[in-house]
Parts: sequence; C-alpha cells; structure tokens
Amino acid sequence: MSLNFFLAFLLASSTVQSQELSPKKIFLLAGQSNMAGRGGVNNNTWDMKIPPESNPSPFILQLSSNKTWVVAHEPLHKDIDTTKVCGVGPGMPFAHEVLAKDPNFGVIGLVPCAIGGTMITEWAKGTIHYKDLVERANASLRSGGKINALLWYQGESDTQNQTDANLYKERLCKFFIDIRNDLNSANLPIIQL
Repeated sequence: MSLNFFLAFLLASSTVQSQELSPKKIFLLAGQSNMAGRGGVNNNTWDMKIPPESNPSPFILQLSSNKTWVVAHEPLHKDIDTTKVCGVGPGMPFAHEVLAKDPNFGVIGLVPCAIGGTMITEWAKGTIHYKDLVERANASLRSGGKINALLWYQGESDTQNQTDANLYKERLCKFFIDIRNDLNSANLPIIQL
C-alpha cells in the first residue's frame, strides 16, 4: 500500500468517524483576532507549529464552514476568518482542559465564528457577523447537542477612540442579551476571555 493511499484512507476514516460522532456539548467561539487565532502568525504567515494542548482529538469536533462536524484542527477559524492569516487560538486548549478535568465529559463541539479586527458594533443584532453567529449556532444544534457556553474574546478594536471605549460596556451587554434571546437560552453562560 502506498503512503499516499494510506494517508487518504486515514483522512477518510477520520471524516467518517467525525460524521458518526455528534457533539452533545457545544461551545461557540466568537469575537475578534485573539479568538480567531493569531498564535504563531508573523509577517502574515503561520509557522504551522501546533502546541500539544492544541493537537487534534476524536473527542473535539469543529463545525466547518459548510456546517458539518469534522475533527477539530488548528487553525480552527481558517475557513471562517478568511481575510486574515489564522494560527493557534484558545478554542482547542479550552476543549482539552475541559476533557482533562472531566474525561467523561463526552464529545465537544467547537463552533468557530470569530472575525479579526472587528468592533462590538459589528457584532450587534442585525449585522452580518451577528447573523452568521446565530446561523452557525443553530446549525450546530441539528445533531442534537446543546450549546453549553459562548466563549467571547473581543474588545481591542474598541479602544481606538474614547467614545467607543466609553460605550463598550453598554454595547456588550446589549449583545449578550440579544444573543441569549435569539438562541432561546436566557441563562447561556458567556465566558469572556
């Protein structure tokens, strides 16, 4: 058997396994560049180095851009934050840490939604990023899972002028209320990184 055939077989096997597995516990990943992953990115190039805490695992899936579950791998946001170079982000280490604390937690589903360089106003209800977040969140539920939390990492772009900085808390609270309402989850935990 040739090496290329063997690698193709392994890839096909992991795709079949990921489609058979459906995460019951889902985490949304949203915000800007730090969530999208810029670890290892220098001069618009990713060094392709993956630390152990970001290695793929059959117990960690990601919702791809075509809204199917696949085995998660860095960079998680590569097909979401398409105008920037993505690298390692906090999603995979978070999932690995959850599994380390509770090995019986089950399969985790990560839903990448972050877009680098965005301001909180670009995540307000009615914007394209907000609509994409809600759409991807709803798509993640089709496999029968439950959204356990939204991991939110955003805010640097709102420090460029005093007005945006002063309005940030109000805008962020409105975003949290809206996303909980639109996901029909009034008590959705939001982990702000």
